[in-house]
Amino acid sequence: MTTDLHTPASPAPSVSLWRQAARTLLADKGSMTALAVLCIMVLACLLAPLYAHYVAHTDAFASNVAGSIVLNGHEVDIMQPNDNPLHLGLSPIGPTGHTAYLLGADSQGRDIAARLLYGGRNSLMISACAAVLCLFLSTLVGVTAGYFGGITDSILSRLMDIMWAVPVYLFAISLSIITVRHGLQIGPFTIEADNLLIPIIIIALVYVPYAARPVRGRVMVLRQAEFVTAARCLGVPQWRVLLFDILPNVLITLVVLGPLLMALSLLAESALSFLSLGVQAPAASWGTMIQDGEGLIYSRPVVAIAPGLAIVFVVLALNILGDGLRDALDIRNATRRSR
Repeated sequence: MTTDLHTPASPAPSVSLWRQAARTLLADKGSMTALAVLCIMVLACLLAPLYAHYVAHTDAFASNVAGSIVLNGHEVDIMQPNDNPLHLGLSPIGPTGHTAYLLGADSQGRDIAARLLYGGRNSLMISACAAVLCLFLSTLVGVTAGYFGGITDSILSRLMDIMWAVPVYLFAISLSIITVRHGLQIGPFTIEADNLLIPIIIIALVYVPYAARPVRGRVMVLRQAEFVTAARCLGVPQWRVLLFDILPNVLITLVVLGPLLMALSLLAESALSFLSLGVQAPAASWGTMIQDGEGLIYSRPVVAIAPGLAIVFVVLALNILGDGLRDALDIRNATRRSR
């Protein structure tokens, strides 16, 4: 998904444009399917406690290696002998097709289906919050650099260039290693190492250069627009120009960037958690579940495949939705549709 920075500047989008964009988006079957998938995933993850308590009858965070369940009238151990010829070691039970351990268990005897929903809550919450924080920081940097220009633009642009030069995952891993033991100190406030705010802040920070550039480019175009020049000539304070003339026109760019940033944040969170640098045990995320299933990839592949598929579906849905939003909010497309 890309944002066209060369669209001619015009006054802030009217209500009719947003309504037209909403109608266009509703008529896009692909975008609506993607939105439905996202809504189902979010709703299912929000209902994780109810599923664990009333359906699976399990604690998704407690080890249950010595437990057993009743299947078809027979008591079956959660941890069973391996399928190798010598039957050495134990492997967790596979998918049962039963409400309990529907997708089987992990190496700690925990219900995979329940942990998949709990992990989705953390993964989706972290990615959504990181995307919102990244958009806020990117807007602050992009609007400041694009509107004031000069030395301010040079300093902020060079800073973004330095951050851009470092690979995203390497940058995120480096910051995570620093905070994973001692947490994060921000003035008088201390964020503990296992607090979910740490991966949110880190992920948002590393993606700021990618979102700030299109915002800066859009603001540089708007700065030369006639309605902005007229406001300056009338003596309108700069803060009012920024708040009422610049920001409303940047909103379209931010809306289009939102789903893309959430998809990128979800991938980054999964990578950090897989490396034990994101969500910390005993909390669950899709990244930590893939890590748990790494040693069971041959005997119980569903442990790693289930969260992997969840990540694929959510990222794909976010990208399709983002493409639909870009097309629906394209001013040139809206003009052609209105003719």
